[in-house]
Amino acid sequence: MGKSVKKNIHRIAVIGAGHGGLAMAGHLAIMGHQVNLYNRSEERLWGVKSSGTIEVTGEIHGFGKIYLATTNMKEAIEGVELIMVVVPAYAHKWLAEQMAPHLVDGQIVVLHPGRTFGAIEFKQVLQRMKVKADVIIAEAQTFIYASRATGPSQVHIFRIKHSIPVASIRAHLIPYVIDKLRQFYPQFVPGDNVFKTSFENIGSVFHPALCVLNAGWIEHDVDFQFYHEGATISVTKVLERIDMERVKVAEALGIRAISARQWLYMAYSVEGNTLYEAMKKNVGYRGILAPKSLKVRYVEEDIPCSLVPIASVGKMLKVDTPAINSVIYLGSALNECDYWSNGRTVENLGIAGMSLRDLRLLAIGEK
Repeated sequence: MGKSVKKNIHRIAVIGAGHGGLAMAGHLAIMGHQVNLYNRSEERLWGVKSSGTIEVTGEIHGFGKIYLATTNMKEAIEGVELIMVVVPAYAHKWLAEQMAPHLVDGQIVVLHPGRTFGAIEFKQVLQRMKVKADVIIAEAQTFIYASRATGPSQVHIFRIKHSIPVASIRAHLIPYVIDKLRQFYPQFVPGDNVFKTSFENIGSVFHPALCVLNAGWIEHDVDFQFYHEGATISVTKVLERIDMERVKVAEALGIRAISARQWLYMAYSVEGNTLYEAMKKNVGYRGILAPKSLKVRYVEEDIPCSLVPIASVGKMLKVDTPAINSVIYLGSALNECDYWSNGRTVENLGIAGMSLRDLRLLAIGEK
């Protein structure tokens, strides 16, 4: 038994030591793999460096021994086969720049998740920096864990999602990526292409609007369950409008994106006649409290890196997105910034003016 476990040990880098990064690093280490944990700031690593482990509770229980906790990117990804990026999407561009000089042939970078066009943005950075290494860039449709850090080296996993599509920039390599990931996670399934995973980013539907429409309660510092109590009947009607616009923009690209209700069934095995009913039935959301501030990734990440690219592509392809535009505007006003200019617009991604053919080639071809 000991020999077979040792034989299957893999070297993996987890990039990011937040709620998600601790969950993934801890779980992979509990599985017996050699895990390097990278974080940009030293403070987030103090607890892990001190204990040498991550304590995981919830759906997974145990102590995962971390091989290396570091702020040095070269050390973090040297000699690893899989680079699991678990950071807010607005950090993807910066991380791609940090990784670029150190990537080598055969490595797989997986964004957990890519939000919308994460893999494309990451690949564009590597091309701009003239990276010669043959690296596969992939993205997950959503994050596999519902998790929260409960201490400096402790994390609680509320739920592990059932089925998460993953796609790579070169679509013919998707089966290879899935084979690699399934050595650790049977939950990963092939996504058709990175447009499909990008437009089935359901965080774009749930997170920003729930924050904007509950801004008063969030700023009043009231404890309430984000999904179960924040998503009232009226609020979920707005979420359904946002969802409909997301699906329409995807259709303009020739992509059939699943609805938020279908996603809840696929990821959590819950269903309902309305989005409100389905969200209420989802036990995976139970106990997840609303953020204490609007300066939170549900706004600062999901608006510029999820809603903005959907609306921007919609504008380029002449698909109206009034509900999405409203949330972008209101979120920008609430946080006194311009998420549109700073976000993943077609201009910022370098895809403005591309024909539908060129866009499809970028997603599925050799470019």
